[in-house]
Amino acid sequence: MSEELHDVRLSVNGNTHEIRVPARRLLSDALRHDLRLTGTHVGCEHGVCGACTILVDGAPMRACLMFAVSAQGSEITTVEGLTNPDGSLGPVQQAFMECHGLQCGFCTPGFLTTITAGLRDNPTPTHEEARDMVAGNLCRCTGYQNIVKAVERAAALRQAQEPEAV
Repeated sequence: MSEELHDVRLSVNGNTHEIRVPARRLLSDALRHDLRLTGTHVGCEHGVCGACTILVDGAPMRACLMFAVSAQGSEITTVEGLTNPDGSLGPVQQAFMECHGLQCGFCTPGFLTTITAGLRDNPTPTHEEARDMVAGNLCRCTGYQNIVKAVERAAALRQAQEPEAV
């Protein structure tokens, strides 16, 4: 007996995709396996580590905790969608590079999406607010200091690029 498949229309990084998935297919698996967007990493599969964080209608969401069928009608942004329209690095990506905010890179996509949403909500965070912004994501390599510096640098880069947003 085969599992029933469901048609799901997803808007991911500005592109519409139609996939057929089992009801219990996780969004992280649909992104990685069905759409071949492998930037969303899966670490713990329990929503604890934050490596699979994406943006669903602009809000950070653990893709390992959401079924693909639940994403019907939502606007999803993965790490692949964080670049500037011309393909250059977005401000958070640029800041991570400048501030050496990554080591092995496994947790980086989740941090980038989390920080993108955090800076949209709080474009000029204090040092403590920057620390709080990333507190829900785990990194085994960096010690977080450069990640917090990257949050502060990304805020400055965004302000320089989009002064009206601040």
